Amino acid sequence: MTWLQTIVLSIVEGITEFLPISSTGHMIIASSLMGIAKDDFTKLFEVCVQLGAILSVVVLYWRKFLDFSKWQFYVKLIVAFIPAAIMGLLFAKRIDALLESSMVVGTTLFIGGIVLLFIDRVFKNNTIDKVEQIGYPKAFIIGCFQVLAMIPGTSRSAATILGGLQQKLTRKLAAEFSFYLAVPTMFAATAKKLLDAYKEHKLAGTPMFQPGQLNMLLVGNAIAFIVALIAIRTFIQYVQKHTFVAFGIYRIIAGLAIFGLIFMGIIEG
Repeated sequence: MTWLQTIVLSIVEGITEFLPISSTGHMIIASSLMGIAKDDFTKLFEVCVQLGAILSVVVLYWRKFLDFSKWQFYVKLIVAFIPAAIMGLLFAKRIDALLESSMVVGTTLFIGGIVLLFIDRVFKNNTIDKVEQIGYPKAFIIGCFQVLAMIPGTSRSAATILGGLQQKLTRKLAAEFSFYLAVPTMFAATAKKLLDAYKEHKLAGTPMFQPGQLNMLLVGNAIAFIVALIAIRTFIQYVQKHTFVAFGIYRIIAGLAIFGLIFMGIIEG
C-alpha cells in the first residue's frame, strides 16, 4: 500500500461505515480498483481502520457512553452484541473467504438496495424514540439482524437499522442504536484481527509491521475518525427528514456497477 491508497481507503471507511451502504463492500471494491494486493497488512488495515470510526461514535455520544449511572445501556449493548460474537467465532474462516468475493458484494448491495426502497413503507408508524424503551429482548433481536452483516456488502448499519425498525424504533433511534452497537462489535473485530496477526507473526518469528506500516495504520485511523464524525452528523440529520430510498437506489446502482466491472475484467469476481 502507498500513502495515497491509505488515505483513499481511510476516507472510504469514514464515509461508509455508518451509512447503510456497506463499508466492507466499498473497501473491497476500492482496493480492487486501486490494484492493492491482498497481503496480510492490507487485510489487517481494512479491519483495524474501523477503530478510528469507533472513536467518532464515542466522542459524538460521550454523554451516553460515559453516564455510568445508567448501566442498563451497557447491558443492552452486550445483549445485542452476543449473536454476532458467537457467529463470528464459529464461522471466522468462512467469513474471511467471503471477503475476497466482489460478486458477493455486488449481489448483497443490490438485494439490500431493493429492501431499502420499501423499508419506510413497511415500518412507517414506529413510536419507540428513546434507548430506555428498548428492552433486552428487542436488543437481542436487533443483534440477530447484525449477524446478516457478516456477508460482505450487506452493511452492518443497514442490517441493524432494519432490525431496529422491525422492533418499532424510529428512524433516528434505529440509526443511533446502530452506532452504539458498532462500538463493541467493531472493537472486538479489530482486537481479534490484531491478536491473530500478532500470534501468526510471533509463531513465524517475523515483525508484525514492516517499516512505515504502523504509521499508515495510525494515520488511517485518524482520517477515518474525522471523516466519520462528519458522516454521522450528516446521516442523522438526513434520516430525520428523509426516507432510505436514496440509499436503496445508490446500492442498486453500485451493485450493477460491480457486476459490470467484473464482466469487463476490471476487478475479479
